[in-house]
Amino acid sequence: MGNSDKDFEKSNQCAFDAYCKVILRNEARDAYDQRKRKLKREQLFGEMSPEELNKLITTDRYFQFERDIVEDGLHFIVCDQGVYDALMTLPRAKRKIVLLSYFGEMNDREIGDALGTGRANVQYHRSRALAMMRKMLEQESEEY
Repeated sequence: MGNSDKDFEKSNQCAFDAYCKVILRNEARDAYDQRKRKLKREQLFGEMSPEELNKLITTDRYFQFERDIVEDGLHFIVCDQGVYDALMTLPRAKRKIVLLSYFGEMNDREIGDALGTGRANVQYHRSRALAMMRKMLEQESEEY
């Protein structure tokens, strides 16, 4: 290895060293600028006025509406006014099928056995009842 090879290697090391320093300096500048932009947009809770803090408050509205439906000694709790109203407009037999299917988590065969009818009959009445409920809920949503 001659002197020129060592000079070339030293030159490459210096160039790589300079390149690394530029990259690190630019990354540090980007991080600093990003932090500065973030501090302009964000505000600590301790620095907020009570009015600003009140704007951030939300209240969960779970279980504001809760109704109990009793069908043949079985209790079903409905937590949505629209669904409750739609259920109550159904004929009793269709309402019972929907309640057993969705709230009682029974399949069509189990419902058929409980009501003394066939699975296909249960499926037909359930689909008709759901269509009636869907129509009522759509009409209700159009009114608002």
